[in-house]
Amino acid sequence: MEISLFEVTGPVMVGPSSSHTAGAARLALVAREIAGAFDHVSFGLHGSFAKTYRGHGTDKALVAGVLGLSPQDERLRHSFELAKERGVTFDFYEAELDGAHENTVSMTFVKRGGEEITIVASSLGGGRIRISRIGDYPAEITAEAPTLVVVQRDQRGMVSEISRILSAHGINIGMMRLTRTARGEVALCVLETDSALEPAMVQEIARVPGVLSARAICV
Repeated sequence: MEISLFEVTGPVMVGPSSSHTAGAARLALVAREIAGAFDHVSFGLHGSFAKTYRGHGTDKALVAGVLGLSPQDERLRHSFELAKERGVTFDFYEAELDGAHENTVSMTFVKRGGEEITIVASSLGGGRIRISRIGDYPAEITAEAPTLVVVQRDQRGMVSEISRILSAHGINIGMMRLTRTARGEVALCVLETDSALEPAMVQEIARVPGVLSARAICV
């Protein structure tokens, strides 16, 4: 059996646990990149997260992540105070998520004006994560490569136009996943790329008619 040194030693982090602390901070940081600006976030904790979150600092790590702090940031321990300073409110509750990994959280971001988006994510160990759901759409995002998340109208030519812009900027697509709730309505397109996604290029994609939002994950 092959085991990497990373899996043995774990990531550089503020402890105590790579799964419950570093992984929690990282998945919340990625969720923040997807959700955009918000005023409040509710954390629904499932399984082991629900049972041990205070003792392992999962609660502080999750809040730190949605504030934009990395797992290595020493301010992680003071995330509650930082949230208060920034005017961000939050709450925690226990959740039962069918078929979910033991270290899973459902994060509902509430934006100014009341708009909400719920993102479900799991900490898989060693700092590795998986975003499994964005709103109504299943997703398989690990953030191990630069990732573009596009919400778009489900109409002809959308994927080809997004691909054209990436190609024009010299970006190669490593993986693409497209999901939709119903034909002709709204779809979620997730693309992993072989190189970094520049903000100007992401903004160009966001301006394509039919694109509702475009966000890059580079954490």
